[in-house]
Amino acid sequence: MTAISEQSSSKPAGFLGLSKRIIKLPERIPFSLIQLAARVAVAHVFWQSAQSKLASWPVTLQLFANEYNLPFIDPSIAAPLATAAEMTGSVLVFFGLFSRLAALMLLGVVSVIQIFVYPENWAEHLLWASLLLLVLTRGAGVFSLDYVAERTLSAPGK
Repeated sequence: MTAISEQSSSKPAGFLGLSKRIIKLPERIPFSLIQLAARVAVAHVFWQSAQSKLASWPVTLQLFANEYNLPFIDPSIAAPLATAAEMTGSVLVFFGLFSRLAALMLLGVVSVIQIFVYPENWAEHLLWASLLLLVLTRGAGVFSLDYVAERTLSAPGK
């Protein structure tokens, strides 16, 4: 009777067992690495966007005035606000500092772009939003300044 219970609790043998173990290999990737990759990827997108705006400010103002056509806000105010949000948000998300707040801010930027500027690019915006939602809902992870700050502030005797 013990031989039967030992045999049923062991891992499946042969090709089926090997394939199941291979399929489960990605589950061994630490979630903190996935969080880090998401943060770096989405931060890069917004950092590049901010840098392109700063590289040619007159063109940026012209784009906001003529192409983007944001309602309810003057282009001379929208351009610096968008650039500041992209720069600040990308740096904070990259380093994982106030990352949930930064993710929320960048989700606002993505929403404005999706609704008012380029609604046809929904797949790209969905990708950005997915990465930002990961940061917003699960945090920045172990490899972040948020984690360091939390550990420092919650240390015993502090």
